[in-house]
Amino acid sequence: MFIAGCHNKPAKEGDFTVDDVHIPQTADGLSKKEAEKMPVITFENTTYDFGEVVEGERLTYAFKFKNTGKSNLIIYSSEATCGCTTSQPPKAPVRPGESGEITVTFDSKGQKGNVQKRILVGANTYPAETILTIKANVSSSK
Repeated sequence: MFIAGCHNKPAKEGDFTVDDVHIPQTADGLSKKEAEKMPVITFENTTYDFGEVVEGERLTYAFKFKNTGKSNLIIYSSEATCGCTTSQPPKAPVRPGESGEITVTFDSKGQKGNVQKRILVGANTYPAETILTIKANVSSSK
């Protein structure tokens, strides 16, 4: 008879585990002690105004944030409300005390006047979603 066992490698610092993936929808049912262990995403600002732009310009802004919680922050989605806006969140978990950014690119082609676009960020935080907003006043020429 042959018996094989699993060889589990020990976790390295910075790796994340199943314990890092909290279920934010049920966070309000957590005890105070459990809730204090969750990650917290703290943005420097959640709105950015590009100001006056010419139609056709592609503009980029990085929303900076810090994990002010006590466990690894995992951003699992970053979705814009329209196809003219894209976002790029960090792929790796953000450790407590570390910073990161979500880069947002807005293509003003086909846009006119005052525009406002939203980016819905999903993470293992409570609440689970944060809304980022970009604004611009798009004209056909400067």
